[in-house]
Amino acid sequence: MAVQVIVLNGGSSSGKSGIARCLQAILPEPWLALGVDTMIEAMPVAMRSSEAGIEFAPDGGISVGPEFSRLDAAWIAGVAAMARAGARVIVDEVFLGGAASQERWVRALAGLDVAWVGVRCEAAVAAARETARGDRVAGMAVSQAEIVHQGVRYDLEVDTAKAEALECARVIARFVEERERGGRAMPGDR
Repeated sequence: MAVQVIVLNGGSSSGKSGIARCLQAILPEPWLALGVDTMIEAMPVAMRSSEAGIEFAPDGGISVGPEFSRLDAAWIAGVAAMARAGARVIVDEVFLGGAASQERWVRALAGLDVAWVGVRCEAAVAAARETARGDRVAGMAVSQAEIVHQGVRYDLEVDTAKAEALECARVIARFVEERERGGRAMPGDR
């Protein structure tokens, strides 16, 4: 079976989006790149700073309310539906709830061939990227660097503090190609 979904999980400014763009450039088939940032940008502006939606604390902490959770569940179901309809999808995600966040995706993607990829980045490196980007609340990178990986099971991990996005994408692409040739089971399969 061909890999239908690549889930990239890592903290803010860990390099997931850059890896996703590189994967789109080097993988032989067309892949859609979708992420939590895409969903947040699609939400009404008023929900980006409300108790019902999502709030970003001055220290980089994030809290989500019931409306965000409802939309997030719909988003996950929609991404899964696109993959079931034949689109290959790269998901750029931040598992703020660690293993519980992954489990929501595992349930939604049941029956699909998914490659689970941990995108690691040393907190100090991610923080420097966050500062250079200028579009994130300071502190998000540090607060998320490890928590997003707690209890999460991966097929593969890459470290963007040690390798550029393109090299990480090449490692992932080789893994996907090997898996498609060998048909190995994944940690998310139950």
